[in-house]
Amino acid sequence: MKEKLFDSEAKIMEIIWKKSPISAKEISLIAADTIGWNKNTTYTVIKKLEAKGFIKREDPGFICTPLVSQTQMQKVEATSLVKKVFGGSRRALFSALIEDEPLSGEEINELRRLIDKG
Repeated sequence: MKEKLFDSEAKIMEIIWKKSPISAKEISLIAADTIGWNKNTTYTVIKKLEAKGFIKREDPGFICTPLVSQTQMQKVEATSLVKKVFGGSRRALFSALIEDEPLSGEEINELRRLIDKG
């Protein structure tokens, strides 16, 4: 996946991931309530998401469904963040995340489980 999500696109994808399949009209109503966007702004972002291959839109009703899962996108964005901000060091990322706020015992156990699994 080469394309990145801009913040505005991520906001619309969040709606689509939660409510899919969902009509463009429903997305615009939710975006108006939660983000304060007008219909034209929302439709523009939907068109960009479709052009980038993140969603498909089908008639009747311009029903939108994701072509990329939220998990896939999280992995792409996390990898990009590690490369861009932490010089590719996952250790530096984790250090930054846990430095100022101690982890609970449950969080530590979960991280250990993930590390052992990987």
